[in-house]
Amino acid sequence: MPISTSDILLLAHAGFGVTGCLAAVWVFVETLNAQPGNAARIRAAALVTALSMAGAWICGGYWYVHFYPAEKTLILKGPWPFAHSLFMETKEHLFFLTAILAFLLPVAAREKTYSNAAARKLVLSVAALVAITGLAVEGAGAVIEHGAKVALLRGGSKGGR
Repeated sequence: MPISTSDILLLAHAGFGVTGCLAAVWVFVETLNAQPGNAARIRAAALVTALSMAGAWICGGYWYVHFYPAEKTLILKGPWPFAHSLFMETKEHLFFLTAILAFLLPVAAREKTYSNAAARKLVLSVAALVAITGLAVEGAGAVIEHGAKVALLRGGSKGGR
């Protein structure tokens, strides 16, 4: 069976999101030990975070508009309707926070974090929030996909086997 465009977009969406989260952790760790020698790595990792999250946003947004309506119907008729009503609804709003923070990170990381305590605290806070909210959104995505899976496995009916 060939891989569908929906599958490619969904995998790219998750892959970009995880890459962005890992890059945010990278920024956090580098900033904990900020010094002139790793300032360029901090800025590079912050840029990778922003670009990865942008990639996740684009792939996820396209998938959401073109492919999610059918999956939403399936999930809502299945045994796990909360996968949409709680997790997708939360994800739809939480990703804005993650995206804004991810785009703020390269701006904040331009400061000399090795000599500016306030800038270092800002970069640490933003990087941690990107990683935490990004992982929460990733987890929500897993629940949503499992909601579709259990609906398909159980014939799309609530509680049925």
